[in-house]
Amino acid sequence: MRLLAFGILFTTSISSFAQNKTYQLWYDVPTPNRGADYKQIKAGGKPYDADWENWSLPIGNGWLGASVFGRTDTDRIQLTENSLDNKSLYSLGGLTNFAELYLDFNHQNTIDFKRGLSISDAISFTQYKQNGVTFSREYFASYPDKVLVIKVKASVKGKLSFRVRSVIPYLKSMDTTPEKNYRTGIVTAKGDVITISGKMGYFNIDYEGQIKVKTFGGKQTAVNDAKGDNGNIEIANADSALLIVALGTSYKLDSKVFTEHIPENKISGNPSPHEKVSAILEAAVKKSYIQLLSAHLADYHHYFNRVQFDLGAKEPSIPTDKLLSEYKKGNRDAYLEELYFQFGRYLLIAASRQGCLPANLQGIWSQYDVSPWTSGYWHNVNVQMNYWPAFNTNLAEMFTAYSDFNVAFRAEANNLATKYINENNPSALSKEEGENGWTIGTGASPYIIFGPGGHSGPGTGGFTTKLFWDNYDFTRDINQLKKTDYPALLGMGKFLSKVLKPSVEGFLLANPSASPEQKVKGQNYTTVGCGFDQEMIYENHHDALVAAKLLGDNDPIVKVLEKQINNLDPIQVGWSGQIKEFREEKKYGEIGEYKHRHLSHLVGLYPGTLINSNTPAWIDAAKVTLTERGDFSKGWAIAHRLNLWARVKEGERAYTLFQNLLSTCTLDNLWDTHPPFQIDGNFGGTAGVAEMLLQSHEGYIAPLSALPSKWATGSYKGLVARGNFEVSASWEKNQAKAFEFNARVGGDCRIYYPNIGQASVKDANGKTITVTKLSKDLISVKTSKGDIIKISNLPIYKKIQAPDNLLINTAADNKIEFSWGKSTDALSYRLYKAVGNSPTYDLIADNIKNTSYRFDSENIKQLGRTTFKVTAVAENGRESVGTLVYINNHD
Repeated sequence: MRLLAFGILFTTSISSFAQNKTYQLWYDVPTPNRGADYKQIKAGGKPYDADWENWSLPIGNGWLGASVFGRTDTDRIQLTENSLDNKSLYSLGGLTNFAELYLDFNHQNTIDFKRGLSISDAISFTQYKQNGVTFSREYFASYPDKVLVIKVKASVKGKLSFRVRSVIPYLKSMDTTPEKNYRTGIVTAKGDVITISGKMGYFNIDYEGQIKVKTFGGKQTAVNDAKGDNGNIEIANADSALLIVALGTSYKLDSKVFTEHIPENKISGNPSPHEKVSAILEAAVKKSYIQLLSAHLADYHHYFNRVQFDLGAKEPSIPTDKLLSEYKKGNRDAYLEELYFQFGRYLLIAASRQGCLPANLQGIWSQYDVSPWTSGYWHNVNVQMNYWPAFNTNLAEMFTAYSDFNVAFRAEANNLATKYINENNPSALSKEEGENGWTIGTGASPYIIFGPGGHSGPGTGGFTTKLFWDNYDFTRDINQLKKTDYPALLGMGKFLSKVLKPSVEGFLLANPSASPEQKVKGQNYTTVGCGFDQEMIYENHHDALVAAKLLGDNDPIVKVLEKQINNLDPIQVGWSGQIKEFREEKKYGEIGEYKHRHLSHLVGLYPGTLINSNTPAWIDAAKVTLTERGDFSKGWAIAHRLNLWARVKEGERAYTLFQNLLSTCTLDNLWDTHPPFQIDGNFGGTAGVAEMLLQSHEGYIAPLSALPSKWATGSYKGLVARGNFEVSASWEKNQAKAFEFNARVGGDCRIYYPNIGQASVKDANGKTITVTKLSKDLISVKTSKGDIIKISNLPIYKKIQAPDNLLINTAADNKIEFSWGKSTDALSYRLYKAVGNSPTYDLIADNIKNTSYRFDSENIKQLGRTTFKVTAVAENGRESVGTLVYINNHD
């Protein structure tokens, strides 16, 4: 990759596994400027700005977000700071637009226009010609220096003249209502600095931004209006100019923000942001542009360049919006697929950095008074999805922002846990401080968290702590486990152990319970022991117990979790062969919305691991549920479906979902749309692609586990498997060519791939490694930190065609007659059955030579709900996936 940045050439190395190509979004026209009258109505009647949402290009550094428009008349750079919240309908607070920065050029009739965003370097750019002069701009948000930097240049000396100004949007006069939901502020210019300062009333937030303007050649003048509160800086006849922007508020992330319930007192006593912002700006302006740029690139490349993904695509000659338009017409371009994958990684680096607030529902970008759904941290899938790509795409450090946020709200979460248990299961309430654990409901913001209830049950907390277990499982940092991850799991275990009540069948069930956002007759549906709650309670119990064993912890709650875990009955299979969302459900879809966007009862499949290859009957039931739920939904919901189909190793179906995500829920700037814009779909899409390319949740590493036929040839480098193994792979004609595993911590490296037992396994020096062959498809290698495993010469394998159209006929003599379509690969067939909620199949018959079989059941009527499966077995012993049919003997 090469970037020419005002004369400075930056290069990065080229991988042997994947081409390190340049990725950029680019456009040959400026962002439209249709004004405030150009509105569309979305999301509860709230207006949104289609120009901002569809065309602006996002840059960010965790501290601030900027949406770049790249116009030639008046360029607009919309600024966001994640802690500047307004009052919202949900009383959470709602992320609001910090300020608008405008650069007035008044350039008309330009030629050779190009604007874009290099995600290889996290730099936005605009370039065009007017009257023989080339005007260029570069914009980047530096994490090391905590500033936004804008460089403006003319190719001819003395030809750069423009005005810098800022506007505080949504200003309101002092409000005398009890809510005190007002915003005040002024913009002033003095010397070479424009200052934006004011107050948000509801949470009593002081905010300030400073814009330093440095001109090279020509002159600049600070101008204020008669009132002195509308300042700008005018630049005339310059060669180039440098703008450095710093933003801040009086917000500080600590437990008081959440435990204090009077809004205006939450951050009272915190210092004004003036000193902080001034210090950031002063430090940054001491550096040259090249120093700022070099620090930014070194920081960004450290993370972004870890992963490469190459499908052999060439960089396109058409703009990104046209590339996307062609894709939506069916003209697939693999570059767009690579770009979308890497764009999700880019957005996470931009929106979630250590020391900053985590990525919210819109990442770190909002141009609204109150953002759609408040730009909150919604814990019934959305915030979890934000961090799904953190671990497998080699960005685990980005999770620190959420981890710190979670720790900060933990004291209030303890209070909410005690309150919830006291209201719903008082007999289980502990009077000892901290022993009721902590909880979280759906809604949260930088100022407020809610407990479970309404449309999402207590399993929401277990859904959240899955992130903490993955944080350890992918990094294997035992100190981090002890300090951060295990306390989260153990505290959640204390809470969840107390929301369970015994059922008449002897199970322990969450009561009350709710599957996120499912309604019946317009009302949230409340029940007992729904799939979502039971699965997530199981996952947290399991992960907490494994962690306790690793740390040798004997906390009394460990014994409680050990006793409870086998009585949770987390998975039930219904009459349609589906994973049941509700225990009282019989056929699929009879309770709630049939094509509901949420797939909450499959969280035990992904991101959980309860449903896996060792539970094949549950895998098949999950496929039934996925098929019935449908492939089209909201953006983030399609992304969840993508991950679920990848997890069951159905590469073709996963790829269909990926195409649906790009074709139906992706805007011209590649932001995901719900609609309106929500960033979780971007993150979920990136995670889903990684899941297609690499899985590691079943006790071994499985590269290319859901590879679609359309990705016949390709490579990747730097994805991460559990155990902290960095994995690279290359393949041709849908067959693996080579793998490489970097043991970043060490330990047993178990690898699954067809016929891998016959492959060549060597170390970094080309020396053959001794391996343990657990089967023809599974090997184990003992590693130490820093070891490299290189695998090549993998024998070709062929997937076995499955039989189809399995039919069943029951006879009066208790015989069951099966028949099915022939598989061209079959030497014989196998017939299986799974009764009731069984996770596995029992073999009925093997070595069936015909395409029919007569099964003698002792009593069909007592057989109960049963899934039958037939598979084809090839001459080499490999078995196909199965074809299913059901018997439902029920009242």
